[in-house]
Amino acid sequence: MCKRSDWQVAQQDGFYQGSGDDLRDGFMHFSTAEQLAESAAKHRAGITGLLLIAIDPDDLGEALKWEPSRGDQLFPHLYGVLDVSKVASVEELPLGEDGLHVFPGIIPPWRPAGVENP
Repeated sequence: MCKRSDWQVAQQDGFYQGSGDDLRDGFMHFSTAEQLAESAAKHRAGITGLLLIAIDPDDLGEALKWEPSRGDQLFPHLYGVLDVSKVASVEELPLGEDGLHVFPGIIPPWRPAGVENP
């Protein structure tokens, strides 16, 4: 996920350096399709103007590391910049009425524990 304005700069430059959080941490935070909705709810709740950037992890080579994070799950982290030519797709990531992001059909919806899906 990234801000639309940041992605526009990346397209002009040919690469994406990551968010301020990524730059601070020294790597780009990625999520798998299964992790994405929860990551968005925890770290991007209520933020508008986001894009969902999809990448084939095999295209990133050794710069992509799988490291334990939330709940000891392995999360993909990119050490380096993202070449925009490696991006498979870019989609709008709108907010639903509940304040959570609405993902393309392939992304499973996420709700906090104990909250039923509507």
